[in-house]
Amino acid sequence: MKQWITDYLAAQKDALDSIPVESVNQLIETFRVALEEDRQVFVFGNGGSAANASHFATDLGKSASDKLHKRFHILSLNDNVSWLTALANDYHYDDVFVRQLQNYARPGDVALALSVSGNSPNCVKALGWGAKNGLRTIAFVGAEHGRMAEVAEQVVVINDKHYGRVEDAHMGLCHLLCYAFIENAQ
Repeated sequence: MKQWITDYLAAQKDALDSIPVESVNQLIETFRVALEEDRQVFVFGNGGSAANASHFATDLGKSASDKLHKRFHILSLNDNVSWLTALANDYHYDDVFVRQLQNYARPGDVALALSVSGNSPNCVKALGWGAKNGLRTIAFVGAEHGRMAEVAEQVVVINDKHYGRVEDAHMGLCHLLCYAFIENAQ
């Protein structure tokens, strides 16, 4: 078991080391512009990625905003269960994010989708709609990239296929984005 733990931790470090610094720098700039222009940020994903989306919305909306002269406008599209289930029931699960964007989003807003496979149909559909309607689109994916990497304007790939490691690295990336504002508040 000790060797398995050592190997797992080494693989997790490799996953974190695969986060591209220049891409993160560009993401920070995208979020800085969204803040300055009072743009809405939408974040969403499925399963563990949904939990990461909710966590990110909390940290950016509260902790990062508490340190700044303005507040981020951020919404996790995973968090309204009654709306999510109504959309899934009345239309299709592939529509649960895009239909919310159709209600809320305006050109210039930011849509961030998280998916290890990069192929979650509801995330692909929402990013595609966002790109066609003037949103800044961002995908956090794993090593297989998936269709999300084809439709998003900005893509961060974690170079691993292990769901736990990629989701952990995505959360680390979300924390990194938040702390870029918390620890460098202006």
